[in-house]
Amino acid sequence: MKNKRSFLYVMLTIAFPIALQNLLTTTASMVDTIMIGRLGESCVAAVGICSQISSLFFSCYWGFASASILFFSQYWGADDEKGINRTFGITFICMAIVGFAFASLCIIRPEFLLGVYTDKEVFIQIGKPYMRIVGWAYPLQVFAVLISFLLRSTERVKAPLICSIVGLVVNFCLNFVLIYGKFGAPKMGAAGAAVGTLASAIINLLLLFIYLMRSECKVRIRLSQMFLFHGGFIRVYLANAFPILCNELFYGVGQMLINIVIGHQNESAIAAMAAFRVCEGFVYAFFGGLSNATSVVIGQSVGAGDHKGAYRFMKRSALFCPAVTFGIVLICALLHEPLFGLFGLGDQALRYGMYMLYIYLFFGAVRTCNYIMNEGYRAAGETRVGTYVEIGGLFLVSVPATWIAGMVLHLPFLAVFSFVYTDELVRLAIELAYTRSGKWVKPVTEAGRKTLPEFKDWLKNRNNRKRNATSIKNN
Repeated sequence: MKNKRSFLYVMLTIAFPIALQNLLTTTASMVDTIMIGRLGESCVAAVGICSQISSLFFSCYWGFASASILFFSQYWGADDEKGINRTFGITFICMAIVGFAFASLCIIRPEFLLGVYTDKEVFIQIGKPYMRIVGWAYPLQVFAVLISFLLRSTERVKAPLICSIVGLVVNFCLNFVLIYGKFGAPKMGAAGAAVGTLASAIINLLLLFIYLMRSECKVRIRLSQMFLFHGGFIRVYLANAFPILCNELFYGVGQMLINIVIGHQNESAIAAMAAFRVCEGFVYAFFGGLSNATSVVIGQSVGAGDHKGAYRFMKRSALFCPAVTFGIVLICALLHEPLFGLFGLGDQALRYGMYMLYIYLFFGAVRTCNYIMNEGYRAAGETRVGTYVEIGGLFLVSVPATWIAGMVLHLPFLAVFSFVYTDELVRLAIELAYTRSGKWVKPVTEAGRKTLPEFKDWLKNRNNRKRNATSIKNN
């Protein structure tokens, strides 16, 4: 990335299609919550709690998915077909284990999972049939994510977007028919939304798989290479995947503890939080998509040996993406009344939602900056520092502060909510300094390792010039 024009070109051609696909994926859960909103606050809150279980599932497989981007993008930059196929194979096995494990638990014991998040029996009874059906979609979703990440990392971003659009249409149509019992179908309520989610997952995966097998690309998926692992590759993969996996797992546990605190607030607060999570997911769709694109570009650059380009792209993304997030949250905050009105919330829940958005206006931008930098570290080969900073901040700051505020001091809900993102400020200070250091560039390809000494010398000279310029200015 030599100039700002090329940076904006990458953002328009790679980042925004990915962001739009993430938005459509998030819109599927938004459609569920909005359409169920007509059935009352209890249904909205129950489905919101089910979504929190899905978030924990997401955290459990996302470590492997993120590790795949590291290898896919770097091997793509180095034109290493065997490396991409081996990465696909080992990631497929790991993600399948997680998907089937969660599916089994949701199908067999949904009341156990729901009982962890809330003590309100009415929400558990509404959520049980929903979770039993959605559980069947979990393995399909992880396979779709893996294929999507492969396509994104090899610069085929339009196909996942189109597949998501088709899946969203299927989800919306089935929701309309099954939630309300239209055209002679049974009125299934929340369970009808789950059927729509399952059908959407089936269609999305089938379309992605067909495209993957039929699309022309200089690097192709070959079954003969997918499972030809050797000790050296497995060690390198696990060494990079394990810190990311720990990051996502512990982050999921931390969020679960925060959600438990929220689940013990009053019913209006729980319903407002369910609606807010949908809006937060809407925002995440954009900055998650931007971070995926950032990871792909940084990984390709590092894999090909263009470390200076990766360094510049990281710094520009860390400024550009938070600005996008701030703009989106500001629009949501200004339109809070019609937005939250879609969820069938009462007056108190509507007030909660409004103030939650105003609080998130600041923290959302900070969170995006941290997320972009952490994803960039991973794609460049540094998987540990971001994990230490994120998990340390979560468990040393946010979780204890939120738990004490909600479960010990029993503060008002908005006061409790204000502590949820307090760790982001600590992370920002640490990660900005680490990003400037450039120590996160750690290639896994031979081409990347060859140019690493040259990059270190360039970075050292650059920092020396800045220090000298500062010293002259101060004198």
